[in-house]
Amino acid sequence: EAQLVESGGGLVQSGGSLRLSCTGSGFRFDNNAIGWFRQAPGKEREGVGCISRSDSVIYYIDSVKGRFTASRDSAKNTAYLQMNRLKPEDTAVYYCAADWVGCGKNGEEYDYWGQGTQVTVSS
Repeated sequence: EAQLVESGGGLVQSGGSLRLSCTGSGFRFDNNAIGWFRQAPGKEREGVGCISRSDSVIYYIDSVKGRFTASRDSAKNTAYLQMNRLKPEDTAVYYCAADWVGCGKNGEEYDYWGQGTQVTVSS
């Protein structure tokens, strides 16, 4: 059974850092793009960024560029989202998702999803 498990969320003060991890099993992790999404209370889910199977990275939200870094270690079947200089508006549940076709901003394109991890940034 294909599965993605996330970890690394938590409560942090504004300006702090967190690193989210997303570990896959039950499918060819290295053959999939890994997308990161977030959903804040009362808001629609939005694409944060994505790292392709060839390690190309794209960010979909201008405000995270220069602060967030997506990476992956295929030997560990794990993708990461390093989040620096966090702001209260980054508060959301963060999800990772896998898509064998490639990166995309639309979550409906993705095949497998993690359970989500809460990130809360206090001011």
